[in-house]
Amino acid sequence: MTKTTTMTTHLPRILLALLAVAALVGAAVLGTQVVLAQTDGPATIGATYDDGELPDGATAFDSYAGITNLEPGLLAAVRAAATDAEASGIEVIINSGWRSSELQERLMEQAVAERGSLEEASRWVATPEGSSHVTGDAVDIGGYDAAAWFQTNGARYDLCQTFENEAWHFELRPGASVHGCPAMYRDARDDPRNTAA
Repeated sequence: MTKTTTMTTHLPRILLALLAVAALVGAAVLGTQVVLAQTDGPATIGATYDDGELPDGATAFDSYAGITNLEPGLLAAVRAAATDAEASGIEVIINSGWRSSELQERLMEQAVAERGSLEEASRWVATPEGSSHVTGDAVDIGGYDAAAWFQTNGARYDLCQTFENEAWHFELRPGASVHGCPAMYRDARDDPRNTAA
């Protein structure tokens, strides 16, 4: 990605941030309280993302907790792969990385509500005790092209797709660059780390 493309991509974020700062400064001058956003989930403006949830468009180089709390070896590998992918014209977005236990529990509850049972939800979402996201050992790559790039090239960085049914989910597998990636689990129910399986 070129500097011009990066600036253009981040320009809306920069403008939004400047508007938010201007609103806060204006409110401070007037002695007024400003509510930037109020939603059931994290706010787009002013959200801290401390639980690991990431905003749309997050990259491996951002400083959100969902990125910075990744296991250091995984983060270094993802950043190296993202750099090379972007040099090939592939934009790499991180949809999810590290998650707090509370966020993982909410995701499991949502999956049960959407899929009708714990058994079916467990194909897609691990328990907090069994999730590699909670330990900082997994990333979900956003976008078809980026996920496909990681599927093809990830092993060079010791990054492997873990589940057959999740083309976006990658974990660090030391030695994959030499020996290839290990066999994938069919879905999260087959992963021995997932205690709901």
